[in-house]
Amino acid sequence: MTQTNANATQPPTTRFLDRPHGRIAYDVTGEGPLVVAAPGMGDLRSAYRMLAPALVEAGYRVATMDLRGHGESDTTFGAFDGEAAGTDIIALLEDLGGGPAVVIGNSMTAGSAVMAAAERPDLVAGLVLTGPFVRDPSGGRLAELSLRVMLTRPWGPRVWNTYYAKLYPGRQPEDLQAHRDHIRQNLREPGRWNAFIQTTRTRHAYAEARLDDVQAPVLVVMGDSDPDWSDAAAEAEYIGQRLDGQVLMVEHAGHYPHVEYPEVVTPRITSFLAEEARWTRSERQAQDGHEPEVTPDA
Repeated sequence: MTQTNANATQPPTTRFLDRPHGRIAYDVTGEGPLVVAAPGMGDLRSAYRMLAPALVEAGYRVATMDLRGHGESDTTFGAFDGEAAGTDIIALLEDLGGGPAVVIGNSMTAGSAVMAAAERPDLVAGLVLTGPFVRDPSGGRLAELSLRVMLTRPWGPRVWNTYYAKLYPGRQPEDLQAHRDHIRQNLREPGRWNAFIQTTRTRHAYAEARLDDVQAPVLVVMGDSDPDWSDAAAEAEYIGQRLDGQVLMVEHAGHYPHVEYPEVVTPRITSFLAEEARWTRSERQAQDGHEPEVTPDA
């Protein structure tokens, strides 16, 4: 495992987490309570290039990870779905000290974050779910299958790159083209397009089945113009109710509200981390209605 560059002015050095059949790439910056952020499918951990530095400045240690087959993670895995990503989140939390930590999941990995929180409540201090998929869309199966067919054609990479841009219907960041170019170049590397195609086949029923098992506080962040949903506000309300969480609807934003409108989303996330996250196990037990553990004197 490589070490983080001590020079804060340099980009963080990539670290690798050994998993069965491959490695997950991630980086860590900052000091303080741990936040782990996972991007959506077809994206890179640089999707948090605006949010992560702000959280570090606010006093948090932030780890951003690449999905299996994406970015600098290996393409040698046998599974690339959201459930597998959930196991990687748990493994990374354990490797970074066992938390509790806040997990941020975007799009597909919102479901992965839900699974991690349900499976290992001792590791998770809170969830931030942006543009979240925690269940399969109703009535959207035909559009999903059509996109999947288009992506398997020879022009699939161009289709994805064009579709990705449409997920930013609000204020596009100045570096969006550069970010898209980075994604396109990454998907040209051997094995990555096949891994991405397998990722697109993920289903979200596994996450929906675990919603009632989540004990951690939750913040749902949804763009009101998210093109992945026919009624984004209704989906956000559903998730908020099922998880007894807070909901932030971002006007004009699409699937990446934390990138389109960071001046709206970042302060709400930092407030959630400071006021709602249960950073200690004793705090979690007290808020869940249990007596906190008492450590006996040595």
